Amino acid sequence: MSAQPDRHRDIQRTLLALYDEALPTVYGYFARRCADRGTAEDLTSETFLAAFQTAGARRDDPPPIGVPWLLGVARHKLADHYRGRQDPVPVSEPPEPLGGADDWDTELDRLMAENVLAKLSEPHRAVLVLRYMDDCSVGECAELLGRTVHATEALLIRAKKAFRKEYPEGGSHE
Repeated sequence: MSAQPDRHRDIQRTLLALYDEALPTVYGYFARRCADRGTAEDLTSETFLAAFQTAGARRDDPPPIGVPWLLGVARHKLADHYRGRQDPVPVSEPPEPLGGADDWDTELDRLMAENVLAKLSEPHRAVLVLRYMDDCSVGECAELLGRTVHATEALLIRAKKAFRKEYPEGGSHE
């Protein structure tokens, strides 16, 4: 019987040790995807709380606790946030210039794409962000959005069509 409390304490220690290392990564994940700092902070807190609860609740098969696992928890928290709200799509701050002239066209395309993304409907934004910003598979997108794979594929097709319709002519380098 004492093995369970010991395991729970081990999980606590592991998460606490990981906290300092993972906090900037988890917060950065949300900061680039949320409309405001407060939401990013709230979702970061929710992620660590959920991680602690999830890791402590799994008796037989504890998760591999690390930054990648925490980002998976964060992705679920962000999907829950998108599902429950009608906020505009998160747009990241432009990165500091890297000094290369070649980066300007790429940066301009990114800013235009984010502007177009902000104009799309919530379902279209959510599926495009999950698929192309978070690099989720269609199956993962379906799971996170609470849809079937077939419905998610159809949504993705409509979302890409809506995106292309809104994207300025000549702005893409395809």
